[in-house]
Amino acid sequence: QVQLVESGGGLAQTGGSLRLSCAASGSIYSRAIMRYYRQFPDKQREMVARITSEGVTNYAESVKGRFTISRANAKTTVTLQMNGLQPEDKAVYYCNYLTATTAYWGPGTQVTVSS
Repeated sequence: QVQLVESGGGLAQTGGSLRLSCAASGSIYSRAIMRYYRQFPDKQREMVARITSEGVTNYAESVKGRFTISRANAKTTVTLQMNGLQPEDKAVYYCNYLTATTAYWGPGTQVTVSS
């Protein structure tokens, strides 16, 4: 089992920044991919960013150039730096830890952007 503890999020103004972090513990998998998803108020879900154990990153087109995902602490912690926030970034953001067999999810954290 893997436990995910999320932190960060909250309220930002348009153009502002927020940082999300997610720490994994438990049965750590050395090649785990860590990802952030978000679920919009209309329940649509989107993968925001992902980072492999080798540090390879991918981003949704909607956040490229604004969001940066990074990994630290023996690759068990992931951070999503969100800059240039827009009202359409409002969503619940979920950390995801993907092993060879299982995807673990964090509880989610709310991000709200005021216009």
